[in-house]
Amino acid sequence: MFVAATSRCFPQMQLSAAMLQLVELEYTCVEIMIHEHDGHMTPSWVSADTEAAVVQCRQSHRLTPVALSVDIDAPEPEYYHQFAACCRLAKAIKVVTITVRSGELGTPFNAEVERLRAMVALASREGVRVGLLTEVGRMTENPDTAKVLCDNVKGLGITLDPSHYIYGPRGGADYDLLMPYVYHVRLRDTSKEQLQVRVGQGEVEYGRLINQLNKVHYDRALCVDIVPMPDVDQLTEMRKIRLLLESLL
Repeated sequence: MFVAATSRCFPQMQLSAAMLQLVELEYTCVEIMIHEHDGHMTPSWVSADTEAAVVQCRQSHRLTPVALSVDIDAPEPEYYHQFAACCRLAKAIKVVTITVRSGELGTPFNAEVERLRAMVALASREGVRVGLLTEVGRMTENPDTAKVLCDNVKGLGITLDPSHYIYGPRGGADYDLLMPYVYHVRLRDTSKEQLQVRVGQGEVEYGRLINQLNKVHYDRALCVDIVPMPDVDQLTEMRKIRLLLESLL
């Protein structure tokens, strides 16, 4: 395992500046956020000019891209065109895992399975894996549902964000059953009342999590995903969690 960070840790910066900031904080790997509304790139732009997106991702200031996060806001069939373009981008920059969000609560189960099967098929053509993000307000907020989705979609895995099983309606949920499915991990500190708190003030048991991941031979990123908080020094928080995680590895 190794420590990485999402580009979303510095959302106010351009992608190149965010990557440079991560390098200065001694991070070596990055997950790039490709979201239509709050990312450093948009899926529509990647689809329109994939070569330019490749060039931009390669200007990484010695950071190694290890994952992409993709959130598309487009109807079919454009939805799948944009996702396929993001898969081609991942292949070009040698990224193995793309994180996607599950359907909102209330989405018909069979419809979600069909959507995910289509996405996994597109990704597999480029040698890319799809990790379904665990998230409050989405179908994966229940770890049992997340497991059933993976069981029904061959090749689908999990992007585990344990914060969403500490905070929210499933606070305290046992997510051990998801460990064999984990393709990627995102981390911040979390309390039962707040999704994100200062490092050291929450309830994430990093050591226990790392031990669980070791048992299933997980050898990929522990990806810091801390968004800036009012009146909190973001650089200090990013240093603290990197040092903490590295001390446990």
